[in-house]
Amino acid sequence: MSGPSDFQPNHPALKWIERRLPIMGLMHSSFVAYPTPRNLNYWWTFGAILSMMLGVQILTGVVLAMHYTPNADLAFKSVELIVRDVNYGWLLRNMHAVGASMFFFAVYVHMFRGLYYGSYKEPREVLWILGVIIYLLMMATGFMGYVLPWGQMSFWGATVITNLFSAIPYVGDSIVTLLWGGYAVGNPTLSRFFSLHYLLPFVIAGVVVLHVWALHVAGQNNPDGVEPKTEKDTVPFTPHATMKDFFGVSCFMLLYAWFIFYMPNYLGEADNYIPANPAVTPTHIVPEWYYLPFYAILRSIPNKLAGVVAMFAAIVVLAFLPWLDTARTKSSKYRPLAKQFFWIFVVVCILLGYLGAQPPEGIYVIAGRILTVLYFAYFLILLPLLSRIERPRPVPNSISDAVLAKSGKAASVALAFLVAGGLLIGGAHNARAEDAHGVSPPGNKWSFAGPVGTFDRAALQRGLKVYKEVCASCHGLSYVAFRNLADPGGPGYSAAQAAAFAAEYKVKDGPNDAGDMFERPGRPADYFPSPFPNEQAARAANGGAAPPDLSLIAKARTYKRGFPWFVFDAFTQYQEQGPDYLVALLQGYQDKPPAGFNLPEGSYYNTYFPGHAIKMPNPLNDGQVTYDDGSPATVAQYAKDVTHFLMWTAEPHMEARKRLGLQVFVFLILLSGLLYFTKKKVWASAH
Repeated sequence: MSGPSDFQPNHPALKWIERRLPIMGLMHSSFVAYPTPRNLNYWWTFGAILSMMLGVQILTGVVLAMHYTPNADLAFKSVELIVRDVNYGWLLRNMHAVGASMFFFAVYVHMFRGLYYGSYKEPREVLWILGVIIYLLMMATGFMGYVLPWGQMSFWGATVITNLFSAIPYVGDSIVTLLWGGYAVGNPTLSRFFSLHYLLPFVIAGVVVLHVWALHVAGQNNPDGVEPKTEKDTVPFTPHATMKDFFGVSCFMLLYAWFIFYMPNYLGEADNYIPANPAVTPTHIVPEWYYLPFYAILRSIPNKLAGVVAMFAAIVVLAFLPWLDTARTKSSKYRPLAKQFFWIFVVVCILLGYLGAQPPEGIYVIAGRILTVLYFAYFLILLPLLSRIERPRPVPNSISDAVLAKSGKAASVALAFLVAGGLLIGGAHNARAEDAHGVSPPGNKWSFAGPVGTFDRAALQRGLKVYKEVCASCHGLSYVAFRNLADPGGPGYSAAQAAAFAAEYKVKDGPNDAGDMFERPGRPADYFPSPFPNEQAARAANGGAAPPDLSLIAKARTYKRGFPWFVFDAFTQYQEQGPDYLVALLQGYQDKPPAGFNLPEGSYYNTYFPGHAIKMPNPLNDGQVTYDDGSPATVAQYAKDVTHFLMWTAEPHMEARKRLGLQVFVFLILLSGLLYFTKKKVWASAH
């Protein structure tokens, strides 16, 4: 629909360039004068949202790659150092990690909109197929990016997913070996995935250009599925569609910012804050929420090869939609049966996502098989059948004759999509948090909770004292430097106090001129030393169980919240499961296990520890640590103070994050308001 442009610049230099490279004319015809159907609703703004998100992901990814180390021994630490030591590294990491979920959320809305309004029908078949290709590339890119932090879930997710290719007859094992770069997931695997993860976004950008090109050739679909016939049916892309897209993007940015600044860990896995350990398999290996429906299809089929084929077929079948649905009426708005079955299909996808997060056993497997059949039946049976038997309602003669309903249905559907996303994400939370005992720790009031929460400086200093006098004999803080004690938002020490604290430690250094290692007093730039020289020594000193590093323990531990709390958590910003669990664990020891419980030798009974048998003896007793400020010397006080301190070690920039988040929210709200009224003024003449 966008033909040759008649745009002519006024400046002589621009005219000279335009005669030789008509790039400005191309931009003018494609993004200014391009005729846009006047009845497009806000579901069409997700195209602009996706363009924005792709740009954000590429930009943040390039900067993060400058600091990332693609080495199996250093990857996890490099990610943590980005968050802790790079200027606004925490913001870049949050934008990129949360951005992946926001990207997929927007693309699912975009795809469901295309399904509902028949955007895959003639003459837009190539446009739709290019969209499916983009989706496949996104899934591959997202999977490889998820592996890069090299945490527990990253490592085991890579192991499980790459192993699926071994089901391919004859060449499967060779493909797996090629992906791994050896005979197990390791350093070559990480290097391959980093290279491909860096490359594929630019491939996606190239296919997006083709996607937009195909869109401008075939023209945009619209809610009524009627092709524009006269100038009355369209408006110029700029300023009409542009202002509408800007307003939609600004509203989406509010949702994006909510997770970046206030809920950065809600969409992630607690296990991914544990360094990858090939010797320890997580209880539940669950992919990110946006893969869950396909993961459920994979697990619903007992045969490995058939499951892999079904999983990929569930995506590939989308490319054949233009030929499976041959109904002449495009929009489900005028197809009563198609509309009902579409929403049933949406429910099927949501339920598949929920099942993908549950253990593959019992009723979950049976339900997964039923829903898998329904998923494929929608495409292979129902759509072809409806094309033959359904009698659609009359379609308007033109877009200008169509009367768009203004009953608030769009808001209701938007709410439905938000709830659906919450169910998928919450299902994943249930699966990864489920443990063997099912006892939920009691909640606590934390000063750092909520949108304006801050750390209690006195509690941080008391917690540091408990760590030093009790915990440091077994647990390290390898990601925390002594200088961090004087950082803004920390315990509130001066640089001199941090240096004096560091000097109390002996740090191994060297070699010296004689080639020998030696010990020296700690310096502010040093990190808290580990109490053991290596993991083997730690296991030998602790009954075979290596004490974990406590730098990230407050984010690496969680517990099951269950329905409907995970939905409320997203709105109330509740993300203190880790601190609640740690406080409960430290107070959950019992001298004698309950009757009938078989406690293994060398273990201790703890009410809140998964399985109840913990190797660590009770570390706290009343009167064990004396506080200088006169606070109670009780186990309850110790537990809460040291947990407060460990929350800071896990989130040292939390106060800066929330403070910046408040400023961003004020700006976005004001911007959205201005854009809304500007959009209304622009569209006033069009209506």
